[in-house]
Amino acid sequence: MRLHQLAVTAFGPFAGTERVDFDDLASAGLFLLRGATGAGKSSVLDAVCYALYGEVPGARRGNPLRSDHAEPAVLTEVELELTLGGQRLRIVRRPEQQRPKLRGSGTTTAKPETLLSEWADDTGAGEPGWRALSKSHQEAGEQIHRLVGMSREQFCQVVLLPQGDFARFLRADTTERAKLLRQLFDTGRFEQVERWLTEQRLRHEGAVKDGRQRLHSLATRAEEAAGAAAEPLADWVPEGAGAEEFLGWAAILRTDAAERAAVAAAALAAAETAHGAAQQALQRAGELADRQDRHRAAVLDAARLAGTAEQYHRDRDRLATAQQAATVEPVLRHRAAAATDLAAAEQAERRTRAALAGAALPEPGDASPADSADTDTDADRLAEQERRLRAELGRLDAARADERRLAQAVREREQVGHELARAEELADEAADWLVDFDGRFKALQERQAEAHAAETRVEQLDARRTELRDRLGAAVERDGLRGRIATAERELTELRTAAADARELGLDLRERRLAGMAAELAAQLGRGTPCRVCGSAEHPAPARAAGGLVRAEDEERAHAAQLRAEHRRDGAEQALLQLRVGEARAAGTAGDRSAAELRTALAEADRQHREALGSADSLGQLGRQIDQLTAEQAARQAHQQDAAQRTAVLTTRLTALTAQQQELADRIAAVLGGAPSAAARAAELGALADAVAAAVAATRARGEAAARLAAAERESAEVSRSAGFGSPAEAGAALLPAADRAALQHRLDGARAEREAVEGRLGAPELVDAAARPAVDLTAVQQAYRWATDRLREASAADSTARQRAGSLARLGRQLAELAVALGPELEQYERIKRLAELAAGSSSENALRMRLESYVLAARLEQVAAAASGRLVRMSGGRYTLVHSDGRASGNRRSGLALRVVDAWTGLDRDTATLSGGESFFASLALALGLADVVTDESGGMPLDTLFIDEGFGSLDEQALEEVLDVLDGLRERDRAVGIVSHVADLRSRVPAQLLVHKGRHGSTLRLADREHH
Repeated sequence: MRLHQLAVTAFGPFAGTERVDFDDLASAGLFLLRGATGAGKSSVLDAVCYALYGEVPGARRGNPLRSDHAEPAVLTEVELELTLGGQRLRIVRRPEQQRPKLRGSGTTTAKPETLLSEWADDTGAGEPGWRALSKSHQEAGEQIHRLVGMSREQFCQVVLLPQGDFARFLRADTTERAKLLRQLFDTGRFEQVERWLTEQRLRHEGAVKDGRQRLHSLATRAEEAAGAAAEPLADWVPEGAGAEEFLGWAAILRTDAAERAAVAAAALAAAETAHGAAQQALQRAGELADRQDRHRAAVLDAARLAGTAEQYHRDRDRLATAQQAATVEPVLRHRAAAATDLAAAEQAERRTRAALAGAALPEPGDASPADSADTDTDADRLAEQERRLRAELGRLDAARADERRLAQAVREREQVGHELARAEELADEAADWLVDFDGRFKALQERQAEAHAAETRVEQLDARRTELRDRLGAAVERDGLRGRIATAERELTELRTAAADARELGLDLRERRLAGMAAELAAQLGRGTPCRVCGSAEHPAPARAAGGLVRAEDEERAHAAQLRAEHRRDGAEQALLQLRVGEARAAGTAGDRSAAELRTALAEADRQHREALGSADSLGQLGRQIDQLTAEQAARQAHQQDAAQRTAVLTTRLTALTAQQQELADRIAAVLGGAPSAAARAAELGALADAVAAAVAATRARGEAAARLAAAERESAEVSRSAGFGSPAEAGAALLPAADRAALQHRLDGARAEREAVEGRLGAPELVDAAARPAVDLTAVQQAYRWATDRLREASAADSTARQRAGSLARLGRQLAELAVALGPELEQYERIKRLAELAAGSSSENALRMRLESYVLAARLEQVAAAASGRLVRMSGGRYTLVHSDGRASGNRRSGLALRVVDAWTGLDRDTATLSGGESFFASLALALGLADVVTDESGGMPLDTLFIDEGFGSLDEQALEEVLDVLDGLRERDRAVGIVSHVADLRSRVPAQLLVHKGRHGSTLRLADREHH
C-alpha cells in the first residue's frame, strides 16, 4: 500500500482545502510532520484512516470530523489517492453533516457519501482517466477493506502507529497477536484445515460409534436369544472392547446352544414314546367303557318298553278303525259341501230380494201371482220385469242428445257474452286514449323546440370553454414564472455579490503581490545563489511577506474565479430576462383574473355545456316519440271502429242462443219427469234392472243347490253301510285327519323298531362279554394320558426353543462376523483421522508444544518477524537487545508459541518485553513494526506496506538513541518504503529534511511543505 495524494476540506482543524503530495514528500523515504501542539499533525493521519475506513483511530473516534472554522457552505470532504494491490485508487468520503438549504433559510442534514474510483488507461472514450467503481457507502467500504486486508484497528497498529498505541503489538497478548498475524499473513486456510480435520474426525467417529452400537445391539440380541442360562455379555466383553471379544463370546453361546438342543431332542423322543403308550391305553379303556354303557342302556330300555305294551295295542286298534272310515270320507265331504252351497244360495237369494224391497217395478203381462211357491215361475216373473226396465232405458237416448245440445248452447252463449264485454271494453279504452292525445302531442312539440335551442347553446359554450382553458393555462404559467422570477432575482443578487467579492479579492491580491514583490524574490533565493537584484551570494536578511506571500499563480486563480463568477452572474441575468418575457406573454393571455377564478368560470362553463349537451342529445328521441304518438292515434281510431262493429254482431248472436236454450230445456224436462238429467234417470233404471237380474240368478241357484244336497245324502248312507258303519254320522265319528293317522302310524312303527333294536343289543356278543367284565376306571386312564401329553408338550416346546435359539445365535453370529469385517477399514481410518485432528488441534500427546496448526504457522511467521526486527533493534539499541520468538507453553487458555522475549546482550539473559523502559519499548516496538512490514511485503499472500507513520514517541529517546533510530529509518529507502514521523521534537527538524509543516491560526490550520522555505 502506497499513498500518493491527500486532500482535506473542512476536516478537523482545517477550515479550507489542504493538499498533501505524498509522492513528493516521501521521495527521500523519511519525512517529518511537525507543528505546534494542537495544530493538527495527527489529523493528517486521521484523514488517511477516515478515507480508508470511514472512521478515525480509536482514541479520537468521539471527536467531530467537521472543522469548527469552516464556512457553512463548505462541506467536509476527504480525498485520498493510493495504490492497493497494484490498483491506483481514489477514495472520496463525506460524513453526515449539516449544510445550508438550497432554498430558504436554515440547514438540512446531508447523508454520508463514498465514491471509489480506479485509474484506467482507457475510460471508454479512448483517453485515460478515473473510472467509478462504486458509489455505495457499504459496497465501497467492503471493497477497500478487502484490498487493504486489515481492519481499522490493525491498520492503525501496523501502519499509522498512533499516539498511545505505538507499543500495542509489543505488549499484546497471544490472542490479540494471533488475530493480527492471521489477517496479515492470510493463515485462515490453516484454521480451515483444522476445522476440516475436526469435522472428518467427528464424521468418522459417528460412523465408528454407530458401528459399535450395532455390534452391541447384535450382542444384546444374541444375549436375549441365548436365554438366562447363557454366559453374561458383561463378563466376557468389557466396555470399549473390539470386535474379536464379541465374536469369541458369540462362539461360546452357539456351542452351549447346540448342546442344549441335543439334550432337548433326546427328551422329546422319550416323551413321544410315553405319550403313544398312554394314548393306546386310553383308547382300549374307552372302548370297553362304551360297550358296558351300551349294555346297561339296553337293559333300561327293555324295562321301559315292557310298561308301554298296553298303550301300543290300543293305538294299533284305533288306527285300524280310522283306516276303515277313510273309505267313507270322500262321500261325507261331498255331502258337507252340498249343504254349504245350499246355505250360501239361500243367503244370496235373501240379499237380492231385500235389494228390491220398495222398488217401483213394472207389472208383468201374463205372470203368475207373486206369492207362487214354484221357484221357476218366480224366476220367470222377475225376468219379465227386467226386460221391461231395459226397454225403458232405450227410450232415454233422445233425451241425452238434447242435453248435449243444451250444454253446447250454454257454453256458446257464455263465450259470446265474454267477447261482447271485451269489444265494449276496447271501444271505451280507445275513446279514453284519444281524449288525452292533443295534450301529449303539444308537450312533445314544446320539448322539441327546447332541444333545438340547446343545440345552438352547445356551440356557443364550446367556444367559451376553449377560451377559458387557454386563459387558465396562461394564468398557471404566469404564476409559476412569477415564483421562478422571485427565486432568480434572489440568486442573481447572490451571484452579483459573489462576482463583486471575487473582483475585490483579485484586486486585493494584485495590490498585495505588488507590495510583496521583494518577499517573492527573497523566497526564490538559496544558499550560494546570487540575488537577481543586487547580485550578492550572501542573503543575511531576506524580505518576508506581511500576512503571507502572494504568488502569481494565486493572482491567476483569483482572476479565473472572478471570470467564473461574472460568467455565472451574466447567465443568471439572461435567464431572468427570459423569465420576465415569458411572464409578460402569459399575463397578456390570462388577463387580470386569477387562476382560481378562471378554474371556477371553466367549471361553470363545463356544467352548462353538459346540461345543454344533454338537452340537445334528446332532439332525435323527441322526433321519434312524436312519430310514434301519431301512429298510435291512427291505430286507436281503427280499433274503436272495429269494436263498434263487432259489438253489434255479438248482440244479435246472443239473442238467438238464448231462445234455443229455452226450447231444449222444456223438451228434456218433459222426458225426465222428476230426474235431474237423462243420465241420472238412465243410471236409476240400469241399477234397478241389474238388481232384478241378480234376484233371478239367485233364485235359480238356490233350486240347483237343494237338488245336489238331496243326491249327496242318499250316496253317503249307501257308502257308510258298505263300510260297516250304521250311519254316516257313525262313520264320521271314526274318522281321523290324515296327519293324525300318519302320526299314529309313525309312533307305532317307532315303538316296533325300538323293541327290535333293544332285543338286538341285549343279544350282541361283545356287549354281553363287556357286561361280564369289571367296570373300567376311565378317570385314572385319562389322567395318565393327560400327564403324558403335558410331558410331550413341554419336551416339544423345549426342543423348539432350543432349535430356535441355536438358529438365532448362528444367524446373529454371522451378522456379527460380517459387521466386524465391515468395521475394520472404518476403525483404521478413524484412528488415522483422529490422530491427525488431535495433532492439528494441539491436544495430542505427540504435539509436544501443544500448539494448534494455525498457531504453529503463525509462530513461524512471528519468528520471521522477530528475526527481521532484531536486525534493526540491535542497531537502535547499540548492540544490546535482540527480539526472539518463544515457543514455550502458555498458561491457562492462552495460545502457545506466540510469545516474544527480549535478549539482553549485557546480561546474556532473555526477559519479558514488559521490563523494557519507555525509550527501549519505543525503539523495540518500532523495530517490530518495521519487521512486520518487511515480512508482510516478502510474504506472497500479504499486502505490501510501503508507507508507515509513527505518531510521537521520539521524545523518550536520548540523542544517541534518536540518531540510531533515524539511521535505521533512513535505511528503509533501500526497500522503497516511506516512513512519516509525527513529532514536535526540535532535534528532528535538522535531521529530517523533508517536512510537512502544520500552521495553527485563529481561522484554522493550514499545511505546506517546509522544505520550500529557507531553513
